[in-house]
Amino acid sequence: HLDTWDTYFGAPITHGTPFRRASEEGLIDKTSSMHVGIRGPLYSTEDLSDDQVLGFQVIGCHDMDDLGWRGAVERIKARVGNRPTYVSLDIDVLDPAYAPGTGTPEAGGLTSRELLNMLRAFADLNLVGADIVEVAPAYDYAEVTGIAASHAAYELISAMAPRTESGSSERS
Repeated sequence: HLDTWDTYFGAPITHGTPFRRASEEGLIDKTSSMHVGIRGPLYSTEDLSDDQVLGFQVIGCHDMDDLGWRGAVERIKARVGNRPTYVSLDIDVLDPAYAPGTGTPEAGGLTSRELLNMLRAFADLNLVGADIVEVAPAYDYAEVTGIAASHAAYELISAMAPRTESGSSERS
């Protein structure tokens, strides 16, 4: 989901509005921000155009059929460059088969394998921070979502690990 709506059920500050508020407050670099894995219904015909005005480029899940995860990563790298990069991972980017424990599941999402491969490739970015949101264990009796989120957290932390000039981790 874009999470750039002006209001969500009439409220200006909800889980559906944080990126609009952050963009309006100048907290987002409008030249390097992206939404990846977008799908599902839109609330308004202006959702995508508003998202662009707020500074985001979109790679939809339907784009992944042609791009694959490698092509998506190349688009991300081209947009982000060497700027300090923060990743906010909404676990509902995954298809409900891989992350049923979220408040807003949408069919047609990424697979766990696609997501983990993308996150591993982020080691080439200037990744300075990350978060994972929307994990709702109460909606997942088999803990599949928590497993996916923990592996995603591992990959994000690993991508932020210091590297030597040869590219290998400084840890032994």
